[in-house]
Order: sequence, then structure tokens, then C-alpha cells
Amino acid sequence: MGLLSKKDAKLIKDPLADNNPITIQVLGICSALAITAELKASIVMSIAVLFVLGVGNVVISLLRNIIPPKIRIIVQLIVVAALVIIVDLVLKAFAYELSKTLSVFVGLIITNCIIMGRFEAFALANGPWRSFLDGIGNSLGYAVILIIVGFFRELLGSGTLLGFRVLGDPIEKTGVYAFGYENNGFMLLAPMALITVGIIIWVQRYKNTDLIEEH
Repeated sequence: MGLLSKKDAKLIKDPLADNNPITIQVLGICSALAITAELKASIVMSIAVLFVLGVGNVVISLLRNIIPPKIRIIVQLIVVAALVIIVDLVLKAFAYELSKTLSVFVGLIITNCIIMGRFEAFALANGPWRSFLDGIGNSLGYAVILIIVGFFRELLGSGTLLGFRVLGDPIEKTGVYAFGYENNGFMLLAPMALITVGIIIWVQRYKNTDLIEEH
């Protein structure tokens, strides 16, 4: 962060911790629950959002002075839809099987609250460089949570990481795994994604009590 001013560096660092889009702003929860049963899918979705939000923020910032206020939401949707189509075509060309796994969830990036929220709250009011940093910071904050959840769900649910077996080898014809490990299929269900996100939120607030909401 030495090349950035403190103000600019804050745009990247804050969403990674004290202003995380999932655990603090409670945005983008759907994909955190839906596609994190596999670590690979979590990583690819994170990269997709990084591209869409980083580039989208810059485009909206460049257009901010010429977009009529009455149609700004439509323009934002067109920009994000075009970027999502690019992501979808690249996935189909280079990772077809994974594109089928993510299927509708890539398309739903168009309505991801984080992306539309950053367009509205930041890109429309700031220059391209700061908007780019804001997009990168928020997408990295989103990615951190997706990857953590995907890591634990695949590891404990399938005994694998990125498709490679980590927790023991299957004993032939028994379905039982070496080292006393058996797959915990419950980890692959959506409720466990929500519980895992909840644990991350609890740990985050335990470490920083300033994040605890007053009632």
C-alpha cells in the first residue's frame, strides 16, 4: 500500500475487515450460501465479481457526469450485464464444466447488491481511480468470505480441496475413510453455509467489539 495515500489504501483495506460487504453490510449473502460447497466455484465467482465490480465502477465513474439521473439504474444494469456476459462467455470457453456448475449464479451477479450498491454509493460520486480501488476492495472483501466458507465446506463436507483428497483415502467398498474420517454431508447443505458465515461474523465481532451493534 506504499504507493497509495492513506485515504486510497483505506478503500481497499476497510472492506477486508471492518466494513466487509458480507459480514458487516450483509450484502451478497445469496452467492455465499449457494455456490460455496466447492472451493473452486468460490474462487471463480470471486474472480468474476472482482472483474465486474472493478471494471464496472470505473465505467460508471467515467459516465457519471453524462448519465441522466432518471435512467441511471438502467445504465448501471446495462454496464453490469455486459460485463457479466463477458465473464459467462469466458467461462464457457475455458471452463465449461465449472460454468455449468455456476450456471444461473453467474447471471445473478447482475443483481448482486454489492455491485449495484457500490455503483450508487461510490462510483457516481468519485473519479475513476478511487472508484477502481473501491471496486477492488469490496470484491476482495466479498472474495475472502466466499473462499473461507468454500474451504471449510468442501474440506469437511467432501474431504477434498479443489477436488484433491485431503482427509484420508476411501477404504474400498466400505465408504469409510482412513484416519477415522467420514464425509460430513451436512456441510454441503445451504444451512451450513449460513452457520459458517455466522461463525465468521461472531469471530469478527469478538476481535473488534466496536462492530457490535447497540440495542
